[in-house]
Amino acid sequence: MRLVVFGLPLLVVILNWLWPLPLPLGLKIPVAALVVVAALYHYWSRLSSGSIFAPEFPRPLVIMFNWAFGAILFLTLLQITLDLGALLVALVTWQPVHIPAGARATVGAIAGMLSAIGVANALRVPPVRDVTITIPGLPPAFDGYRLLQLTDMHISRLFPARWVQAVVDRTNAADADIIVVTGDFIDGSVAMRRADVTPLAQLHAPDGVLAIPGNHEYFFDYADWIHHLSELGFHMLLNRHAVITRDGANLVIAGVTDRSAPGHGQAGPDLAAALAGRPAGAPVVLLDHQPGDARAAAARGVALQLSGHTHGGMIVGLDRLVARGNNGFVSGRYNIGGMTLYVSNGTGLWPGFALRLGRPSEITRFHLKPQLPSE
Repeated sequence: MRLVVFGLPLLVVILNWLWPLPLPLGLKIPVAALVVVAALYHYWSRLSSGSIFAPEFPRPLVIMFNWAFGAILFLTLLQITLDLGALLVALVTWQPVHIPAGARATVGAIAGMLSAIGVANALRVPPVRDVTITIPGLPPAFDGYRLLQLTDMHISRLFPARWVQAVVDRTNAADADIIVVTGDFIDGSVAMRRADVTPLAQLHAPDGVLAIPGNHEYFFDYADWIHHLSELGFHMLLNRHAVITRDGANLVIAGVTDRSAPGHGQAGPDLAAALAGRPAGAPVVLLDHQPGDARAAAARGVALQLSGHTHGGMIVGLDRLVARGNNGFVSGRYNIGGMTLYVSNGTGLWPGFALRLGRPSEITRFHLKPQLPSE
């Protein structure tokens, strides 16, 4: 399967796009070699750090690899489409299959442009997106409460300290009552990312900064990261909850560990433990990195679940495939048996495939309001 996934683009791009172009052989050979090098991006990442999730190259090189890798994938799809179109024309006109060199050059330019736009979209510091959520039973004291979510920052060589600082500044300026982070802080070990995550210590809100791990924390020295994030000021909700109190009324913020935890020798998500001992009647906001278990949370009476993990599917069309791997949840708001699930598109992106087209990154500010009897 892996041979098909990586071999097919190479065959299409080199043999069916590059080689028929009217270019000198002395140019085609080095271009073909560069295509092979770009297609092996994740192999070079593993060599650089021991993990495909942490390419330890200079940032400009990581950006170039992402652009080239994306261009190869787009060019593969466009060239196959061009081939099928040429075949259809040949069948209808009963003429030999012919693809002009200009058509090949055009799809190559389009692929490069789409990839460049996708990488640029991925690298931006996201804007604040405002979302109003109606919560049944929300005490009047929490009417208008502002909860801000960061998720999937994937702090790395691609999203370094200066990007993190810009995200922190924008988050603090949003004037939220509480800040939550729903996992995938990093790609890399504490030693690799210590300087890059340092700005996170500046996050502040009146009711604190709460967080849960994502699956990527388990890929890199989980215990070290939980300790280090706690030192940076994050209140880690590992199958636990916190109670926010205003004018004698309560709001519960609960958090669970990631579904991938048992595979790394750690405690898996335990919603019952996270909710144990919560104040009776208090609405519950659940932090769960992956959205796939949302129906179980709804059955337990959770009012609002905040998740990430999917990156919104990254690219229109690809989001449908990502949704299938997450029980149908990929981006935005869902109503599940009276519970609202919100799946953020993510603040950053995995540096192994950093492209966004039609699925923009976000810093999400939720405005909570009580449900009126007529609603």
